Amino acid sequence: MDRRKFLQLGGLAATAALVSNDLLAMDFKRNPDIKPVVGSWFEFYHHSRVGAKYWNPIFYKYTDEQWRAKIKDIHELGMEYLVLLSVADNGKTFYPSKLQPRYDLASPDPLETVLSAADEYGMKFFISNDYWGDFREVEKMMTSKEVAALRAKGMEEVAEKYSHHKSFYGWYYPNETNLAETMDDTTIAYVNDSSRLVHELTPHCKTMIAPYGTYTVKADDYYARQLERLDVDIIAYQDEVGVQKSKAGEVGKYFEALSKAHEKAGRAKIWADLEIFDFEGKVYTSPAIPSTFDRLLIQMADVSPFVEKILIYQYSGLMSKPGSIATLGQPKADKFYSDYAAWLKAQK
Repeated sequence: MDRRKFLQLGGLAATAALVSNDLLAMDFKRNPDIKPVVGSWFEFYHHSRVGAKYWNPIFYKYTDEQWRAKIKDIHELGMEYLVLLSVADNGKTFYPSKLQPRYDLASPDPLETVLSAADEYGMKFFISNDYWGDFREVEKMMTSKEVAALRAKGMEEVAEKYSHHKSFYGWYYPNETNLAETMDDTTIAYVNDSSRLVHELTPHCKTMIAPYGTYTVKADDYYARQLERLDVDIIAYQDEVGVQKSKAGEVGKYFEALSKAHEKAGRAKIWADLEIFDFEGKVYTSPAIPSTFDRLLIQMADVSPFVEKILIYQYSGLMSKPGSIATLGQPKADKFYSDYAAWLKAQK
């Protein structure tokens, strides 16, 4: 999806249909053909105040103890990767910085807190390199020399302060332009400029993007050539089910075509970014709310044959462990956690 506004399956075809028609009848039986969720996007405060109506006020008051508990809760779901959406937003940062004032969060340095917790639990963070400008001005964010200079200083500062953590696994570039049939030159230039700095600052780190417009892509030879030009390790394509541009159980064909293009290009691993939210009202302009595990299971079955790993957007704000000090206190989020945990247990 455009997060600035918001925020064909072979043997699995029958599985997806069964999940859709009768989830309870499956009784969460083991199915090795369905890849589990191994990671999630993560945030301290979402840039869409409307979209994050039900969790922004809660996260703002989180103590260090609660942030550590949240990392532990996610780890207990078998997740290994976390993708930090942003290190800055609207002229303020989520960590102590010399470049911009800090958000007055209850935790003085939540980035240090979650990285330390991730160290303890053996998890891997992709750290955002943005939003240092106005996230709504997409073209400017990706092409402005002024924004690029500030972003570079931000990356240098973040690397200096936090890259010693063993959980500092990689970088995530959150600025997105619509794929609109192919990977555009603006995106390629933005990604490659970011990666050049990553190679200098943290040569051991992986890099990742998560573009939207997946359903529009013409995964042809031209697309494969564009991938060849793109200096990034992982592309986690959004399935766009939450924003209602695609339907659960129908996006596998897009990922199948994309996987062939990636194989032809010979670079950038293909992951999935599955949307686990609905909207309370109109798409993009109303609060995001948790979807259901039965829909997620369909999404997982749909893309499993064609991707290396499955991530979700996002645990933060949409799932929470019942009884945890980091719970959201929202029944649908608690149920989502419990249902997924029950399915995961049945896979062992």
